[in-house]
Amino acid sequence: MKALVISGGGSKGAFAGGVAQYLIEEKKHQYDMFLGTSTGSLLVSHLALNAIEKIKDVYTSVNQDAIFNSCPFLIKKKKGGIETIKIHHLNVLLNFLRGSKTFGESYNLKTLIKRTLTEDDFAKLKKSNKDVIVTVSNLSLNQVEYKSIKNFDYDEFCDWVWISCNYIPFMSLVKKNGCEYADGGLGSMIPIEEAIKRGATEVDAIILQTEVTQLNRMPSLNPFSLLTNMFSFMLDRIESQNIKIGKFAASNQNAIINFYYTPTVLTTNSLIFEKQKMTKWWQSGFEYAKYKNEQVSPLENE
Repeated sequence: MKALVISGGGSKGAFAGGVAQYLIEEKKHQYDMFLGTSTGSLLVSHLALNAIEKIKDVYTSVNQDAIFNSCPFLIKKKKGGIETIKIHHLNVLLNFLRGSKTFGESYNLKTLIKRTLTEDDFAKLKKSNKDVIVTVSNLSLNQVEYKSIKNFDYDEFCDWVWISCNYIPFMSLVKKNGCEYADGGLGSMIPIEEAIKRGATEVDAIILQTEVTQLNRMPSLNPFSLLTNMFSFMLDRIESQNIKIGKFAASNQNAIINFYYTPTVLTTNSLIFEKQKMTKWWQSGFEYAKYKNEQVSPLENE
């Protein structure tokens, strides 16, 4: 049984899309399971449908307005093209006055999900023998949960995809079934272990981070950028642990993991969605996967 697993990474998901496009269209990989966290959860349904051009159009045209109905930060460009963020005081204040528990709200993303994953698309997936699974964090029960398309109707599954992407405290905190839910990356950035538990014997894992730790972030310029840097640091540690656990699970089950890391640092803030860069990252992912498969064996089971 073969699985495609895609990590969280915000706007860097465009790179993952390019890698997946090469693996599916050029290498003709046939996957039984598609597992995603955060931005990975946005990709997996469309990849399972082989609707690659459709999701590519989304990832190469999306902007802040497509994600946030209330964006909590302002983007400022410095010399050299470096982008920094600062708090959008008015939006944050209005959000708090409305009783929100987060700095921003991401209901526009929920609308985008339903517009791109239609009820017909959902019905096709339900009828297929493919399993699509997204990762969410249950803050109330202090646990990670994996939501399979097989267990939900259309509206419920779209909710779980949206919840998987909600990077709190910058995006929406969702109360569902009496529990508070947020971004799956808070607990499992790359669900390799879950794929193996569900029977995968070979996993293609797309990691939206460099394999070797590099200086990825600019110094904090304000409390808001410090907060994003702090969360990014924690998520990097979670991802590192997920990979180690995944490798251990693979060695115990005689499973193979093929890793696809980003070869360079793509961005220092994955909450910034810029069309030009994401278009470039998609193509970079495709070219990197091609190079990796043509030059060296992708098997990295350790």
